[in-house]
Amino acid sequence: MRFKGYTLNEFQVRAVRAIEDGRDVLVSAPTGAGKTLVAEFAIDRAVKLGRRVIYTAPIKALSNQKYRDFQSEGLDVGLSTGDLTLEPGAAIVIMTTEIFRNAIFEDPRRFDDVEHVIFDEIHFLDDPERGTVWEESLIFAPRHLKIVGLSATISNLAQFGKWLGEARGHDLEIVRHDKRPVPLDHQLFHRDVGLFKIAQRQRALQTVKRLRAQESPRDRGRSRGRGSSRDRRGGHDRGPHPSQLVLDRLEDDRLLPVLFFCFSRKECEIKAERNLHRRVLTRPEQERMQQLFDEVCTRFELDPDRDQALHHILERALQGVGFHHAGMLPIHKEVVERLFTSGLLKLLFTTETFALGINMPARTVVFDSLRKFDGVTFDYMPARDYLQMAGRAGRQGIDKEGLVISILDDEALADAPLADLFGGKVEPIQSRFNLSYSTIVNLWERMGEGLLDAYDKSFAAFQATGGSQKKQERARSHARAALRARIAVLEQAGYVDANGKLLDRGRIAQRINGYEIQTTELLFDGVLDELDKAQLAVLFCAVVHESRRGQDSAEGRRVVAAAVARRAENAVRRFQAIEALHGFRSSIKALDFGLSVGVLAWAQGASMRKVEHVAAADGGDFVRTLRMAIQMMRQLRSALGKGYPLADRLEEAIVTVNRDEVDAKRQFELG
Repeated sequence: MRFKGYTLNEFQVRAVRAIEDGRDVLVSAPTGAGKTLVAEFAIDRAVKLGRRVIYTAPIKALSNQKYRDFQSEGLDVGLSTGDLTLEPGAAIVIMTTEIFRNAIFEDPRRFDDVEHVIFDEIHFLDDPERGTVWEESLIFAPRHLKIVGLSATISNLAQFGKWLGEARGHDLEIVRHDKRPVPLDHQLFHRDVGLFKIAQRQRALQTVKRLRAQESPRDRGRSRGRGSSRDRRGGHDRGPHPSQLVLDRLEDDRLLPVLFFCFSRKECEIKAERNLHRRVLTRPEQERMQQLFDEVCTRFELDPDRDQALHHILERALQGVGFHHAGMLPIHKEVVERLFTSGLLKLLFTTETFALGINMPARTVVFDSLRKFDGVTFDYMPARDYLQMAGRAGRQGIDKEGLVISILDDEALADAPLADLFGGKVEPIQSRFNLSYSTIVNLWERMGEGLLDAYDKSFAAFQATGGSQKKQERARSHARAALRARIAVLEQAGYVDANGKLLDRGRIAQRINGYEIQTTELLFDGVLDELDKAQLAVLFCAVVHESRRGQDSAEGRRVVAAAVARRAENAVRRFQAIEALHGFRSSIKALDFGLSVGVLAWAQGASMRKVEHVAAADGGDFVRTLRMAIQMMRQLRSALGKGYPLADRLEEAIVTVNRDEVDAKRQFELG
């Protein structure tokens, strides 16, 4: 069977036959195996039927790239990500999953002419913070919609697929494909051993133990565990850092380009600077790099002579080196990504966020460490995360195999779960089902107390069926109690009543997606009525922002005046206090004024360079926060409607701060 000039392999044929038969389909396959063709077949089928398709993706960067891909094929495509809304009535509409879930609640009839919903990266249902959005989307989406789920490897695929089929009430074809188009060669590196395979781990351990026995107690302590991180910063002289030794070897063996994963933004930058001595580009390649850089700058209307960070990107790029992390300005990340996809950027030091975006493979992947901070603890990464990043090694049609090297210190050599990481058996996905306040206020008038039955349709309930009857009843009882408590909070706080009716607070919250409670409380307290356009921007940034270590929130509070900040915080605390009365330990997010000094400066016309200095924050964090704040202000303005002075001031605030580096639509249109 052929489609779009490709001869489909066995797993693709199974998937598209199911789509032709009108069934749902769930595909689990490694990165680069060809899952996208399955989605494109569903799109082609729907368009021929005169029907529409929704394509959901977990991150905006992936949504934007899919839009460009489909547009380049001449398809009728739209985009809706919160930052951007383009052609929402198109035959194919790319959405973030949150936007799709919210659209279901707002007006399910808008999907009457939609045939398929494609869930790209459907395994994100396992995400601790956002996974419930995927689950709610699958449970509550209109029944006529046919699901195409695409995923990286899922170990409990049969369990997940069986639940999905039952939850949707459709026949579902489960398709598993485990063969990578470019196989991976997993290797390890230790400073005192060099490169070796996992089968040689015991021999490597014996070598290191013998060497440690010969060292002084002081040097032995420095050689072990996380103490070896001091080697990276020159804490004592044991020769070149392991990363340098690895890169020397890769350069000599011509195994570039390399994606080098670090789990610290600062470490990415340090390593990039420390490798500028390498001459990995020929003179003709440098000339092509300069030409490409100039073309990208022209396209995005950038001036490296006036943008010092951009100038430094060029200096590094001419040596074949770059770094990429979430703290960079979005436009700077875009430049680095375009340089990397050209194949001219040979060494890219990056955080894991690079592996979550569009598929940009390299010849080799290197891990600076197998441990990372997951937001709670510092531990070895899950196999799913390792494989997602390792899967960037090996370019289809270029490399016979992809090389993956993990750098180990003494502790990791002894303790790291290498067999689990390299074996390809990822952790089973777990339900994160937790009906949010937003979901409750959106469904209350339609379902009322019937919402309590929603748990019975969840993947959490399905997973509990594997246990004893007593365990199942305990899980069901706990879930219903938690949901009932949320409903009770909303009743006491004045959002819903016991008769299935939404109150005024609930109707505003219904129109706002994300931070709906904080926004509603600020509105009904009246605190927003006192603020000018700049202070509105400051306060909405406080709603969405979460400070990184080192940011001074106290100084930021003074920006909006202590009395106003106190009143705003008290408005949110009112709801938090009601939550506490009903037994919630973790409540809605408090206001965080950590970026307020920078936001005020930006609203008053300061440059991004100035803002980064006064806010003591990375530009990427600042832009991301302001874009989220703009989304919140737009939603509240829409919820209020015309004729309200506050709606006019919200529009003024949006126009004031949505400029230059913050203007997502402008950047997208230029690119």
